Amino acid sequence: MSKKVLIVTGDAVEALEVFYPYYRCLEEGFEAVIAAPTVKTLHTVCHDFEAHSETYTEKPAYQLPAHASFAEINPEAFDALIIPGGRAPEHIRLNEHLKPIVAHFFEANKPVAVICHGSQVLTIVREYLEGREMTAYQACRPDVEACGAIYQTETLHVDRNLVSGHAWPDLPGFMREFIKLLR
Repeated sequence: MSKKVLIVTGDAVEALEVFYPYYRCLEEGFEAVIAAPTVKTLHTVCHDFEAHSETYTEKPAYQLPAHASFAEINPEAFDALIIPGGRAPEHIRLNEHLKPIVAHFFEANKPVAVICHGSQVLTIVREYLEGREMTAYQACRPDVEACGAIYQTETLHVDRNLVSGHAWPDLPGFMREFIKLLR
């Protein structure tokens, strides 16, 4: 029986951080479902590092269909969770249906993969992060620490069922470790 992976996101998700895991899951033969606050066409963004800027820049990227809304999701039907970054996490974490979804994966000890700003979503389930180790984009370190987690400076970290990555350049190792946990 094929594994089923839930990807939670919304508008302004970092394009590489949603497309790479989505297609990598499909390549492995997993069923991958993209859920968002509502069923719609999501507008992704491209974040890049340019010499003229002290932070990342953002440009419009591809469109991506959300397969389901958070309200429709039964997390028990899924084997693992992926939370991509971008600006989506700052607003999807306000959705009332997201917390029980994310909490389920920690309660059931199922694999959770979170990259870059995806760590902002974990602020709604901080009770599961106390004393855990994880990494995230350095600007998210205050969010990680506010959850009671111990911020790791390396760009890829695994702590039990939690795989965390710094940013899109870390996707190959991030997905390798996630798939290891899922298998």
